[in-house]
Amino acid sequence: MKLMAKTRNIGISAHIDSGKTTLTERVLFYTRRIHKIEEVKGGGAGATMDFMELEREKGITITSAATTVTWGGAFGNGITYSEGDGKEIKINIIDTPGHVDFTVEVERSLRVLDGAVLVLCGVAGVQSQSITVDRQMKRYHVPRVAFINKLDRMGANAYKAAASLRDKLGLNAVLTQIPIGAEDAFSGIIDLITMQAFYFDGDNGEQVRIEAIPAKLKDAAAEYREIMLDAISEYDDPMMEALLEGQEISEEVIHRAIYKGVNNLKLVPVFIGSAFKNKGVQLLLDAVARYIPSPLTRIKPQANDNRSNTKIDLIPDKTLPMVAMAFKITDDPFGQLTYTRIYQGTLTKGDTLFNTRTGKKVRVGRIVRMHADDRENIDSAYAGDIIAMIGVDCASGDTFVGDDNVSHISCEGMFVPIPVIELSVKCKDKDNLAKMSKGLTRFVKEDPTFHVYTDEESGETRIAGMGELHLEIYIERLRREYKAEVEVGAPQVNYRETITKEAKFDYLHKKQTGGSGQFAHVIGRVRMLSDENREKSDQIFRFHNKVRGGSIPTEFIGSCQKGFEDIMGKGPLAAFPLVDIEVFLEDGRSHDVDSSDMAFRIAARMALRQAVKEAGPKLLEPLMKVEVETPDEYQGFVIGDLSSRRGMIQGSENNEESGLTVITAYVPLSAMFGYSTDLRSGTAGKATYTMEFSKYAPCPSDVEEKVKKARAEKVAAGFRD
Repeated sequence: MKLMAKTRNIGISAHIDSGKTTLTERVLFYTRRIHKIEEVKGGGAGATMDFMELEREKGITITSAATTVTWGGAFGNGITYSEGDGKEIKINIIDTPGHVDFTVEVERSLRVLDGAVLVLCGVAGVQSQSITVDRQMKRYHVPRVAFINKLDRMGANAYKAAASLRDKLGLNAVLTQIPIGAEDAFSGIIDLITMQAFYFDGDNGEQVRIEAIPAKLKDAAAEYREIMLDAISEYDDPMMEALLEGQEISEEVIHRAIYKGVNNLKLVPVFIGSAFKNKGVQLLLDAVARYIPSPLTRIKPQANDNRSNTKIDLIPDKTLPMVAMAFKITDDPFGQLTYTRIYQGTLTKGDTLFNTRTGKKVRVGRIVRMHADDRENIDSAYAGDIIAMIGVDCASGDTFVGDDNVSHISCEGMFVPIPVIELSVKCKDKDNLAKMSKGLTRFVKEDPTFHVYTDEESGETRIAGMGELHLEIYIERLRREYKAEVEVGAPQVNYRETITKEAKFDYLHKKQTGGSGQFAHVIGRVRMLSDENREKSDQIFRFHNKVRGGSIPTEFIGSCQKGFEDIMGKGPLAAFPLVDIEVFLEDGRSHDVDSSDMAFRIAARMALRQAVKEAGPKLLEPLMKVEVETPDEYQGFVIGDLSSRRGMIQGSENNEESGLTVITAYVPLSAMFGYSTDLRSGTAGKATYTMEFSKYAPCPSDVEEKVKKARAEKVAAGFRD
């Protein structure tokens, strides 16, 4: 228990280019995990956590990486934390990608973590991917602290960035520090809890110097301390009473109130600094140790009890039967590397585990603790730990248990977004085809947002993913890691189909063949899944059994549902998958002899196929949220260009200090191919953009006709081939 109380499992997440990996590099240095700082884009060896060759070439994080560090206080001194004795806190860290194309890496990391650091750029504040990360943290109830980075940059403003957390994300974000100086004059930090000034000396900021608050900043520090105390006292009644009585509030009471607010998911304390300039990172580590919960005190993770169809709490106790979740898998020269979070019990090298999804038993031959792409062999791990198993065959999201008594338990899965773009891939010869197939099989196993399938009409192998960069990375990995010479087709949009009105169905399937016949009668209606239901359930199909009086026997209801689901794969307009449909099965008839599972499945298929045609089918296209950061003088060009791409401009935000304008728009994905080249050309290479999937929206009629025509031509070509 004591070991778990001194453990923190955190993720470092943010919008792309906010400095997550740079921050993680400093964390590794100050905790003595590494002895030399490398930069993300420094021309050297590259940041420790960006260990893939492609990551170092492109200067971005592509895959999440894990490491473990120990921290014993800002200056190596023992500090009393809310949990543990403070002498040495173990922190398991996952550095996640910022680019939206790799958002599943963030998703699966946050699924297994106990807390997070949300990093913001001090100039831009909350950006588009910050919103996505915030949504993911809320989805998995992850407590977090915020770190406003890059305060040394021109236009940086800690106060505005903190305000954007409140205004754009609706978080109760409270500054616990304020800067000394601004932009290139940023020299230190005033801590509002201790009311001291902190400076970071030495070649790498490793020498923390504490002094009195500069006279010219005393009033500002007192003002923001009052704001902080007022905000956090809401989470500690004795503190609120003491404030009302005008009593002095001790540091211990402040820490206790912040800890409560963070762990209730109602407070986000904000810390500041510049990772690149080596300022503020040690104080952030103290905050992680003080305010992020341990596995013992976090909100209890839940698992599904498949016998009773209920949810149960997993208890972080190393003496209970072992329950663990495989949340990420990668290839390894010695076999599959499976990143695993242990929720309950103890895992020991040589144990035999039961995979509750496959029903198979596997032996754990080797357990390692990860440090980027390096690994340290360990003999055992306990509840609350994040480790990796080598040579265990499984899929991402599988649950492992160590006792037959808990074989009915499975950990809750994670949200996986829908792929929105696809490419055709082919090889010149069989040798390259075998290499490509091997690589694609591995990538599908590793990444739940990466899909591979064979187009039925054309016979092409197609890959689908979250964006152009996502697929580009996998194509490049095929060439580098598998030496597969791959030819790539033009990118294609993953359209969807839906219905626009309610329609009824009444279908009788009756067939007599001489022996036992087939008889099934289904009656009901179909309608579009409402926005409210869709947001709450993240479902694209919902089935409602409204049959009363046994007109359709219970044993055939499941067959009806399967029949309805069969039709969801191909819509009537252009054979794209159907989405956002709910079916109500209300009545029907059966025959004592001729009714069967197959008969009702066929009847359901035919009934829904007919109903969808009468329900106003409509083609949907993926709509992307595009955020462009451009110098003011190119604002007109950017807005005009986005509008020409059928973009709906949502607004623009000007930062007077930096001279940059951020323009937000919703643009169809089909109009965004080649946008990066056009944007660079039109802004002299000075503008940047990010793009993420927002939702599916109805196509204009002219676009729908073009897509239907192209699809028909493709089908015809497939038949000719």
